[in-house]
Amino acid sequence: MRLLVTGGSGFLGGFVLDEAARRRHEVVALARSEEAALVVAARGAKPLTGDLDDSTALTIAFAEAEAEALVNLASLGFGHAPSIVAATKAAGLDRAVFVSTTAVTTSLPARGQRVRLDAEQQVQESGLFWTILRPTMIYGAAGDRNLSRLLRVLTRARVLPVPGGGKHLQQPVHVADLAGAVLSAVERPVAEGRSYDVAGPEPIRFACLLRTAARAVGSQTRFVPVPLAPAVAAARCYESCSARPRIRAEQLQRLAEDKAFAIDEAVRDLGYAPRSFDDGIRSEAAELGLPVAGENGCQAGEAGRAAHAPRTRPARRR
Repeated sequence: MRLLVTGGSGFLGGFVLDEAARRRHEVVALARSEEAALVVAARGAKPLTGDLDDSTALTIAFAEAEAEALVNLASLGFGHAPSIVAATKAAGLDRAVFVSTTAVTTSLPARGQRVRLDAEQQVQESGLFWTILRPTMIYGAAGDRNLSRLLRVLTRARVLPVPGGGKHLQQPVHVADLAGAVLSAVERPVAEGRSYDVAGPEPIRFACLLRTAARAVGSQTRFVPVPLAPAVAAARCYESCSARPRIRAEQLQRLAEDKAFAIDEAVRDLGYAPRSFDDGIRSEAAELGLPVAGENGCQAGEAGRAAHAPRTRPARRR
């Protein structure tokens, strides 16, 4: 199948392009710069000049791609959905897969939440044969913005504060597993007109996630619970003083939310079979060149309690 991919030069994009090549798809990837063009070309895709901020040029580029399906990995949080949908339809493409995020379900007044929800609605009302995938926190390689930084910190930190004590649930998804789900969604007609939450195999408590990551690199870091409110206040001060803050108050506030999602429909329709967090975090440590310890995981009973906790916000049919 000939695929048109947006966001192919990004973190997830690299894994999707690699998986598309493995499955023998022909890929045309939108690139807004020479640097992005080189990145996607190195992954086996044909670069196509285009810019999501220029709707006229975007329509021309989509038509030139002569693709059979769109795979939109570009963020839906910047208001580009109307232009992307219009260009897709003008190019005669009727099949499209869009990657959103489970972050749209937060109860916090998160930045971009309304934009993403509106984008999902625009896709659903577009008349396309659409599929929407909502991944949880993505990890698995350098550049994941989350756990790669944590692993490096754990190799040198003796003490690490844990805002809120780490009692709430997380369900991170390995980037390679997500890339496989994206391609399966394109390939399987059963996925048309459906939305899927894409997460790890089971939710685990954040404290367990931290200990599993620490044991993956043989870290002896001591985790110290701290109250959430002062940590959030400190993060807000840090944000106001930093041009490019490495952590935001909203990220800490979200630690007080359970992020647990049912993946049954993705398993059934997409053949989705995500790896355990234990396996995924050890493979990431190895890729980062960090010392990798033996198999680990949560203490007896902890993973079980997390796994059998209510799975909120199940995958829904649109």
